[in-house]
Amino acid sequence: MTGKPNQVDAAPGPQPEPGQDAARTVKTPGLLLALSPLLVMFAVIVGGVVWLDLRVEVLLLIAAAYATVLALCLGHKWQEIQDEWVVKFSKAFPAILIVLCVGVVIGSWVVSGTIPLLVYFGITVISPKFIIVTAFLVTLILSVATGTSWGSVGTVGAAFMGVAVAMGAPLPAVAGALVSGAYFGDKMSPLSDSTNLSAVAAGVNLYKHIQHLMLTTGPGAIVCIIVYTIAGFWSAGNAPANAGDMGEFLGQLQGLFHMSMPVALLLLVPVAIIVVGSVMRLPTVPVMLVSAASAAVLAVTVQGFKLQDTIEALMSGFTLDMFASSGNTSVDTSKLVEAIPTLLERGGMESMTNIFMVVVCAFGFVAALTVSGALDVVMAALMKIVHTNGQLILVTVIGGIVLIAATGTSTVSFLILGGMLRQEYIKRGLEARNLGRTMEDSVTVVEPIIPWTLAGVYMASALGVPTLQYAPWAILCYSGVFFALLWGFTGWFVSKITEKSDDWEEYQKVLARS
Repeated sequence: MTGKPNQVDAAPGPQPEPGQDAARTVKTPGLLLALSPLLVMFAVIVGGVVWLDLRVEVLLLIAAAYATVLALCLGHKWQEIQDEWVVKFSKAFPAILIVLCVGVVIGSWVVSGTIPLLVYFGITVISPKFIIVTAFLVTLILSVATGTSWGSVGTVGAAFMGVAVAMGAPLPAVAGALVSGAYFGDKMSPLSDSTNLSAVAAGVNLYKHIQHLMLTTGPGAIVCIIVYTIAGFWSAGNAPANAGDMGEFLGQLQGLFHMSMPVALLLLVPVAIIVVGSVMRLPTVPVMLVSAASAAVLAVTVQGFKLQDTIEALMSGFTLDMFASSGNTSVDTSKLVEAIPTLLERGGMESMTNIFMVVVCAFGFVAALTVSGALDVVMAALMKIVHTNGQLILVTVIGGIVLIAATGTSTVSFLILGGMLRQEYIKRGLEARNLGRTMEDSVTVVEPIIPWTLAGVYMASALGVPTLQYAPWAILCYSGVFFALLWGFTGWFVSKITEKSDDWEEYQKVLARS
């Protein structure tokens, strides 16, 4: 299954000792052998996650070990793999730093009362006739502001489902609207870990990536608003809402934090900093840290938390025990409704360390796969049947759906798909942000409508509606695929590389090599 040996110069890295042969023999894997690391990865992750409930980091290391052994057997050196691993990690480090800062921001926004304020005012705009579209819009705004789809669904989503039951609204429709709104933010927020990771996997600027995403996500959101508005009017007129549960939730939330005017305006300052920084395209990490710092000041001066507890919230996440620690003995945490701890007890840099570990382990697999030459062989075979830009985008969509269905996690899917296809996009004169956008359209938003993925299981549990029941109503989760393919085959809104493009220099190098 291997081709003829090739004589190649020693790979970059430590040079051979004097007297050693500077040339060595490496083999090019055949197609079946080149595919084997991917097949092993699929089998290990699917078997380990679905059947054995093992951590994905360990499974990725197992797949990386197989890819490493393959590379060594083909004649490559461990130093090559290690160097490639370091290079890929160094390129991803800015995004990893952003992901860690996301945890700091979320923790600071909770302890300052900013997130509770957003939830409080978001829920108070509910109208029975517009319950479905309101669910979409409120979770959309909240998830864009916080960058977390799971947090939005687990807090506001749970509250909305209680209101929907009281109103007699169609629960699958409300659940689908909540998931759509939450994943709009998961794609469009600069605080979202998936948005940052997909940008780094494609090798594009974060804000340019978000701008390009709007071309497929924006039309999908418009379709959502139209469908959810019509569905809301159609379902209106059933039993009137019983706002008792919602009133208790809002009353307790208001009792925990100072949120009255003009304090409420101050609590929006951390959000305004993020929004202004995004619009002005300021460096992401400094903007996030300034936002977190302003929130920390508000936590101490407005909410009355101790400085030590505030710092702990930034690093390890907020806990309800911090009320008592700061001298607020009027809060009886045992009597809080279930949604309150779900809303508040989260955030902190430590909450993002799992993502950090997944990235490191995934890059080990991708590095070994790259050094072995397996990636080049697979891509060469694949590109023989891809002749147009539309077909390339179709391949990206299919690859994204297959990867997320097989691995169950978007992080791994982004890293593998980006590593496989980025050079092909550049070679064809397409900006890499086309790749980033298509990966988001086929991975990020597809994940919650697949029943066995982590997101699918979480959403069904949080909302109390089976995945396959809310999936048809989660319009944003498949509209992206439609618009990605439409723009791909028509050529509309597909960015080409020009002298002003970030990819111009790399494009010239690719042309020179071909």
